[in-house]
Amino acid sequence: MTELTLACWDYDRAMPVLDGSVTINNFKLNCHIESPGVLFPLAVTEAPFDITELSFASYVIQLSRDECPYIGLPIFLSRAFRHGAIYVRKASGITSLQDLEGRVVGVPEYAMTLAVWVRGILSDEYGIDTDKLKYRTGGLNEPGRTERINLNLPSHIELEELEPSVSLNEAILDGKLDAIISPAPPQSFSDGDARVIRLIDPAGPVEREYFKRTKIFPPMHIVGIKKAIIQKYPSLPNDVYNLFLDARKIAMERVKEVAQSSANREMSPWYSEAYEYAVSIMGADYWTYGLADNSADLQAFCRYCYSQHLTSRLMSPEELFHPETN
Repeated sequence: MTELTLACWDYDRAMPVLDGSVTINNFKLNCHIESPGVLFPLAVTEAPFDITELSFASYVIQLSRDECPYIGLPIFLSRAFRHGAIYVRKASGITSLQDLEGRVVGVPEYAMTLAVWVRGILSDEYGIDTDKLKYRTGGLNEPGRTERINLNLPSHIELEELEPSVSLNEAILDGKLDAIISPAPPQSFSDGDARVIRLIDPAGPVEREYFKRTKIFPPMHIVGIKKAIIQKYPSLPNDVYNLFLDARKIAMERVKEVAQSSANREMSPWYSEAYEYAVSIMGADYWTYGLADNSADLQAFCRYCYSQHLTSRLMSPEELFHPETN
């Protein structure tokens, strides 16, 4: 039996793979649970795992340059609406999204998937010229983070790294940043510090309206298989895709079962309401994989990567993933 290494975070839709509930014939998967913060830098450098979770933006950038050691599969392990990912310093005077133009905005990495989606939404939905934001990069709550991939941005975009000893959270409290765009809240916001507020709050109603109109549920992370492994085992991409489809089905069934149980099995007071809300707006099968069911999402993301100077040409959704999984 052939042994392969697989690494991703412990998402509910990945756990049946990680715990061995679903398997691939003739393959033994040695699974590793690691966070995206660990996996993503590895994927663009050492690439130690045969099958791994990938940053969607890093993958598209590397693919456009023919530099990626992996071939992606349309398995969207992480998806998230990101209207609530903008935090501002209350004293900055920013009260609307349009106020962000010309302001100093911190982001962990310019090329991270979250930032691509937020800039795209700001441009498409609110007419904001995101090239006019003054970007500062660094770790959110811990200093020292840098871009994973070398960027070739035009000279009119202002992009600077914070000092290695300064985090984005510290910088916004010190008045060096007007805003932060981040997948997680800065510590000051989490601690209830009134100096830092969420710009769109609550974000849920805006995100639901956005989905109703666009049918986009932003993909953030995908799964990739090493090209060298696919050369040895050509049927593996389809096998892995079906493996994660089975795992997703198990996870979706459990979410429904928990939401409709007679006792609350999850430590969330409004779990059932959240599930019913999602189904009423997005349909029962709201977390889809594959190209056909995600064409609007993928077309938008390819366009955003190109318009934000991350790819030198406009990629098409059809060229992103292994053809057997399209």
